[in-house]
Amino acid sequence: MGIQVVDRRNNPKGKSSENRQRLLKRLENQIQKALPDIIKNTNVKDLTSSGEKVKIPIKGVGEPQFGYQQGSGNHHHVQPGNKEFSQGDTFKKPPKNNGGGGTGEGQQGSNDPTISEDDFFVSVSREEFLDYFFADLELPAMVKKHLNSIVDFKQKRAGYSNQGTPNRLNIVRSYQNSMSRRMASTLYFDKEIEKLQRKLEEGSLTQDEIVFFQKELDRLKKMKNALSFMEETDLRYNNYEQYPVPVTSAVMFCIMDVSGSMGEKEKDIAKRFFMLLYLFLTKQYERIELVFIRHHTEAKEVNEFEFFNSKESGGTVVAPALELMRKIMNERYATNWNVYAAQVSDGDVWNKADAEDCGKLLVNELLPKIQYANYIEVCRNTPSDLWDVYQQVKQQRSNFEVAKIHEVAQIWTVFQDFYKKKAVS
Repeated sequence: MGIQVVDRRNNPKGKSSENRQRLLKRLENQIQKALPDIIKNTNVKDLTSSGEKVKIPIKGVGEPQFGYQQGSGNHHHVQPGNKEFSQGDTFKKPPKNNGGGGTGEGQQGSNDPTISEDDFFVSVSREEFLDYFFADLELPAMVKKHLNSIVDFKQKRAGYSNQGTPNRLNIVRSYQNSMSRRMASTLYFDKEIEKLQRKLEEGSLTQDEIVFFQKELDRLKKMKNALSFMEETDLRYNNYEQYPVPVTSAVMFCIMDVSGSMGEKEKDIAKRFFMLLYLFLTKQYERIELVFIRHHTEAKEVNEFEFFNSKESGGTVVAPALELMRKIMNERYATNWNVYAAQVSDGDVWNKADAEDCGKLLVNELLPKIQYANYIEVCRNTPSDLWDVYQQVKQQRSNFEVAKIHEVAQIWTVFQDFYKKKAVS
């Protein structure tokens, strides 16, 4: 007869945070491996939704069990808690060859053959999810230019003050002052009381002197006993002062092709890449500006909502988008800015002259003034004029990278290659 011990104790709120962090640390590698599938299977709008938890499938994680060595006789087991069974309940054995023992076969009643009985989901918060996404990524060649031009202010501790608001009261320092004051005052009164007691013990005092010293002795004892625990002079408040902090200013130009040749698949990949870039920049950097440019035959600066949601399309001319970037950069970000650019297109330009104009703009006007730029060509198997020209640009400029993406699953790999932290030599 086996004895089943079920632990039904509830976790108090916030008490399991350490265990949770240990679990996430143990599953860190598996969570990171699951990230490309998250991008592939998640809608573009869901990537930016906040306040929700993200479920990440984890495979091959066993549940620890404590038990006696198998053999004849009674056995006692400690199993994780559940919501279905209590002590003494009976339940049916699962059918044979139904996913048990790590066979990987589908669960009974499940329509998803990729989920086995040994799979489970770990839920992480949106912030934890983004931390895993961008743990080893950064903007390349970020430098602080003209540090005195843009300054932010932060507060730092600057000792203590005698006045302040209650929320800044330093209890430890105030108590130390109180204790020091009471110890010093007690020592003073003890010495004075001892002097008077010695005088009263002398036999040469007159009756009037005895009465006087006795009254003085009583007064000192009352004063000693009346010492207050805390006085206003004991209170100390944490003092803060502002100090200037140089701010590294950066701007990212996001240039997306929305021409008619960009089908739904191409636009979906482009939006996913830029959504990932948007999340990365807003998560990792406190101060960064984003400039969104959409183009077909014409280029236009748009806001974030229009960039990701507008249905506008037309022919394909790329050079006007780079011209608009050059114009905006010279007008608004000419000095003191780290400038970056990311461009996505299917490479289907109007003619070869347009591609050559793009190459000239990059080599002569843009890349000498910016930190880093990259170009992604989506869903194209044959070489394009734009790709050929950009390959030549890459050979001339080390701060320019190109890549091709054919499927959604490739987005994460390309994104990592573009923004992976470089080893410091």
